[in-house]
Parts: sequence; structure tokens; C-alpha cells
Amino acid sequence: MYGGFTTDLKRRLEQHNSGRGAKYTRVRRPVKMIYHEEFDSKSLALKAEYAFKHQPRSKKESFLSAHGVDLESIKKN
Repeated sequence: MYGGFTTDLKRRLEQHNSGRGAKYTRVRRPVKMIYHEEFDSKSLALKAEYAFKHQPRSKKESFLSAHGVDLESIKKN
């Protein structure tokens, strides 16, 4: 599970899937976007990214489920 900041979702997803993204995603391709959120400022977005990245996996999964992400169907693929 990866979380990150970008100003261009399409470009960033293409970077991850071509092996030019974060080290974490280079060996975990293909990358699928399952959730995104927009913020009013870069500062708020980076704070949210930091908070998300520092949560245990169980809390990340709870957050995603609460926001309508069907984790069971994702895990099957």
C-alpha cells in the first residue's frame, strides 16, 4: 500500500507503472489507484500524506474501507 503527493495523478500513475516512480512501487507493478483526495494547499496534502504513511496497515485499511474502497476485491486481483 503506497500513498503519495502529486499535482498530476495521471502522470504520476504512469511514472509508477513505467518503473520511474518511487522505489516501493518499482517492484510492485502494476500499480492501481484505489483512492485519491484533493486538498486546498500543498501543505495540507503533505501533512495528510505524512499522517497516512505513519499509520499501521490496519488503520490504512480501515480508512480506505470507510471511504468506500472494496479491499476484498482488490486483494483478489
